[in-house]
Amino acid sequence: TVPKEPTVLRQNILDTTAAILACGVDPKKCILFQQSLVPEHAELAWILGCLTNVSRLLRLPQWKIKCASQNNEGTVGLLTYPVLQAADILLYKSTHVPVGEDQVLHLELAQDIAQHFNKKYGEFFPVPKAILSEL
Repeated sequence: TVPKEPTVLRQNILDTTAAILACGVDPKKCILFQQSLVPEHAELAWILGCLTNVSRLLRLPQWKIKCASQNNEGTVGLLTYPVLQAADILLYKSTHVPVGEDQVLHLELAQDIAQHFNKKYGEFFPVPKAILSEL
């Protein structure tokens, strides 16, 4: 949600891919792709954003913390990032999502958005359940 130099961003993508592969993810057994090359993520985020109340996003603790750390000059991208996360989850009709405690509220937002969408337009998205990671 903060501007990056294009060369740094490209290198970060390569470094992240290398780290994923180094962790043992086998591209012969799963699909590995660059999310920014899939326009449906942003398109669904726009649609879901049109169904999401700003007041709900403003109450999320991550918004408050990060906005305060940016001298209360948080961007729209930062505010709507949880809606993009919901789109990332719902686009693939995920039923279970591994999350840490710090992301539970964002997953609850995805659940609420899925339920609201389904109520308005008919059953389409599964309501994803959290798989909490243990430390």
